[in-house]
Amino acid sequence: MAHKNIGKRYQWLVSLFLLSWLFLPISAQAASIEPFLGEYHGETIEHAEGELQARDLDVKIVKADRGFIVDWTTIIHKSDGREKTASLNIEFYGTDRPDIYGSAMRSGLFGKRVPNDPLKGEPFFWARIVDRTLTIHALYITDDGGYEMQVYERKLDDEGNMELIFKRFRNGEPIRDVTGKLLRQEKKGY
Repeated sequence: MAHKNIGKRYQWLVSLFLLSWLFLPISAQAASIEPFLGEYHGETIEHAEGELQARDLDVKIVKADRGFIVDWTTIIHKSDGREKTASLNIEFYGTDRPDIYGSAMRSGLFGKRVPNDPLKGEPFFWARIVDRTLTIHALYITDDGGYEMQVYERKLDDEGNMELIFKRFRNGEPIRDVTGKLLRQEKKGY
């Protein structure tokens, strides 16, 4: 008889547990890269050490087998007429954590794309999507054991154009910020 009472107690606990799941908030689905796919071109303004510098910026975001690729080029116009060009091409792939993407920037031992190693002075990148903002973080470990963090926030406006906010920190202290507007270019089948 005592055995039947234990069974009923467990059934009641299991029923209570299952019923409680109905009232828990349902987690949102992972944000999609779809709205960001395309090519963008624009200018940015750098606010550094009391001076403004213009930059030309091109960004291309395409789907990849494991996630998506962000390819961007920045041309910095120096005050003496020189130009400096910087380009990055990063593949991002889904992780076990919703809305967070790992990076693969180089080929590993067996040819598979793998993340950089920040302990070797290489930047470690990851991305996240929240609502209409794609944020890419880059972590650098400096030679003296400190760190530098770069944050690229790319937010889509109502017309599908991109607002850029770039911030750079060294050991937690802000050292540079860049803002800009990039216009979505004609679709080419992404």
